[in-house]
Amino acid sequence: MKTGSIIKKLDSLYEFDREKVTDNKLQGISNFLGLYGSEHVAGTEFVIGILFVAHGVSVQEMFLGGLIGNILAVLSWALLTAPIAVKVRLNLYWHLRKICGPLLVFFYNIVNALMFCFLAGAMVAVSATAVGIPFNIAMPELNDFYPNSVGWVITVFIVGGIITTIAILGFSSLARFGKVAAPWIFLIFVVAAINSLSKLGIHSDLSNFWTVAHEKIWTGEPVAGQSEFTIWHVIFFTWIANAAMHLGMADLSLLRYAKKWTYGFASAAGMFLGHYVAWIASGIMYAAMLASASPSDAPGPVAVYAAGLAGAIGVIIAGWTTANPTLYRAGLALQVASPNWKRWKVTLLAGLVTTAAALFPALVMRLLDFVSLYGLILVPMGAIIFADYYLIPKLNLTQYYAEKKGIIFNWAAGLTWIIMMAFALGLNRIGGMEIYFLAVPVWFISIFLYLGLNKIYQRNNMKASSVN
Repeated sequence: MKTGSIIKKLDSLYEFDREKVTDNKLQGISNFLGLYGSEHVAGTEFVIGILFVAHGVSVQEMFLGGLIGNILAVLSWALLTAPIAVKVRLNLYWHLRKICGPLLVFFYNIVNALMFCFLAGAMVAVSATAVGIPFNIAMPELNDFYPNSVGWVITVFIVGGIITTIAILGFSSLARFGKVAAPWIFLIFVVAAINSLSKLGIHSDLSNFWTVAHEKIWTGEPVAGQSEFTIWHVIFFTWIANAAMHLGMADLSLLRYAKKWTYGFASAAGMFLGHYVAWIASGIMYAAMLASASPSDAPGPVAVYAAGLAGAIGVIIAGWTTANPTLYRAGLALQVASPNWKRWKVTLLAGLVTTAAALFPALVMRLLDFVSLYGLILVPMGAIIFADYYLIPKLNLTQYYAEKKGIIFNWAAGLTWIIMMAFALGLNRIGGMEIYFLAVPVWFISIFLYLGLNKIYQRNNMKASSVN
């Protein structure tokens, strides 16, 4: 096939970059169950389940805290993000442009795209830890920062290229891939965990599960060099692990394809199969690996020890299913920041950034901190969207102010974003408040701050217009 023909087909891939999704393109709930299931029964689960064990979570904290946090996450998707998505049917970035103006959205989208690229990069790295096993490539450990071999670099670039290609193909391809991958990946997690139970001395009837789990898995004692987590860490991290998607409204870009707002509850497929069962399963696998003759922190070797070749393939596909929709979101963000480029071109650029980030294993090993940070950076804009949609009209203020007044930078929104990021950084660095607990209060405070600043901003603009 000629290069010109390939480019022409890529240019024809249309994802409603600037317009509302039309009724004939709306998707059924099975696509969302598959998409959420595959994205969240995924590579991050191998890493996060491991890190909860390393941070000394107790067995009671893991099971109860995870249950509460996941319920809160599902409610955030279903009650906050989905209703706006199906009413507006615009992607996050074009919706935000109507509120904030193109200049502010440009800066926001660059930050947003980089955050998504780094998250997708972590998942490329997770997949690479399994791809490299047959070639005896040295795997990164918890404390590694830089690439540790040429083989690691080559593996990362191969995996990154495949993931970028799938993301370029668009939402329908992501949904199809997710529906096929999700059930199989979940089965790998469960089977690998069951296979690891006997290695930990747990009886087949599970009669001593709680005793062994307390003594060998979730012991309440962190490994050397890791801080100690409590049930509150589990609850809040589980809730805000995807804060950028629900509180930050990034999943307006996915849920705009939903026929009904209740499809937001499809996120439960990801939360309870992934952020509950899969985290528990990977914790069991990791504990078994630590008790082996050759312990490792890397997801690939952990899964291979638990389930052999199937475990390795599971890690590879699991990394892809998280990275694909994440990279798709990054491409949409960059496309709004560079509207003269076709979406496939900016997604390709995002893929290159993602692959470069994946070279650094520290991105994976600090995943708990990173997902909390990127959610924290993006949630103030989600609060602005919520306030503009539900509360601004009730205060007799102008909705979509930037679009209606031709403003390129909404200072009320811009100041809210900047002030809240500075406020959160101050609480973390100076006040000593851990990053896991900041996203929720920042979201609520952002709503009130934006409403107050917006009232002043619109009133001052009205006075200036009347004078002129």
